[in-house]
Amino acid sequence: MQEKQIKKVTVVGTGVIGNGWIARFLANGCKVIATDPAPEAEKRVRAAVKKAWPALEKQGLAAEASQENLSFEKDLEKAVADADLIQENAPEREELKRKLLADIDRYAKKEAIIASSTSGYMPTTLQAGCRNPERVIVAHPFNPVYLVPLVELVGGKQTDQEVIQRAQRFYDSINMKSLIVSHEIEGHIADRLMEAIWREALHLVNDGVATTEEVDASIVYGPGLRWALMGPFLTLHLAGGEQGMRHMLEQFGPALKLPWTKLVAPELTDELTERVVTGCEQQTTGHSIAELEKRRDDFLIELMQLLEKYWPAANLNGRI
Repeated sequence: MQEKQIKKVTVVGTGVIGNGWIARFLANGCKVIATDPAPEAEKRVRAAVKKAWPALEKQGLAAEASQENLSFEKDLEKAVADADLIQENAPEREELKRKLLADIDRYAKKEAIIASSTSGYMPTTLQAGCRNPERVIVAHPFNPVYLVPLVELVGGKQTDQEVIQRAQRFYDSINMKSLIVSHEIEGHIADRLMEAIWREALHLVNDGVATTEEVDASIVYGPGLRWALMGPFLTLHLAGGEQGMRHMLEQFGPALKLPWTKLVAPELTDELTERVVTGCEQQTTGHSIAELEKRRDDFLIELMQLLEKYWPAANLNGRI
C-alpha cells in the first residue's frame, strides 16, 4: 500500500521555534494549522511568517507555497484532529510537555506522527503518558528553523522505527537534513556540542580572559570557517597531514589530558550576567535585531549555496 504523503501539519506552540517551523512548512507547500493559547498569538505568527518570507523566496519556494495556507485554531483538539504530523514546541518544562503530548495523542488521528522540538528531553520521557507512544518522536531543529536544515530525529523505547523512517522522508522532502540519533541522550548531539563551547565561553568572559566580541571573533574567523564545511573530526583529520587523524592523535592526543577546559559551567552571577549582556549590546550598537536577523539569513542562504558547491554529496547518517 502506498504511503500517504504528509501535507497537513499542525504546529503547537508559536514561539520563535514554532514560527520558524510554520514558515518552513508553508514555504514547502504544506497546509498548516497553528495553535497557541497566548493572547494575540495569531497576530504574532502571521507577522513572523511575513518577516521570514523574503528569505524563503530568495532560497526558493515550492510551487504550492503560500502564506494563505496558514490557518489558526485556538482549540487544541480541533487543531490536531486532521493533521498528518503535529510539531510540538511548548516551553522546556517536562510536566507541561508530557501533558500536552498526551492530549495531542488523545486527539490526533491514528496514523499521525507526533514530533516534539525539545532540545533536551529524551523521547522515552515525553511519550510515557501517551496511549500511542509508538508514534511520538523528537524532531529537534535549529534556529532559524526556516533556513537551517538540520533536524535531529530521535525515537524513544516505545517508538516504532517505521515512524522514524516516515518522519525522515517527510523532513527530507521539505529540504531538511535529517540526522537519526540512534541512541537517545539528553540534549541529543548538536546541543551537547554547542553547550560545551558555551560553557567554556562563559568561563573566558567570567575570568576576564576575553570579551564577548573577542570570543565570537575567535570562532567566526577561526574554527567556525572550517566547521561549516567539515565539522570537528574531518577538520582535525586534515590537521594530521598525509597520515590524517592517526598522526594528529599521536601528536596532539597527550594534550587532551591537560586541564585547559572547565567542564562545569560557571555560576551565572549578576556580575557575569551583566558582563555578557553589556558585551552583546556593545557588539550590536547601531544595529537592530531585525537588521541582524536579515544579515544572518542572507549569509546563511549564501553559505548553504557555497556548501552545496564544495560538498555536493554531503549527507547524514554515515553516507558521503
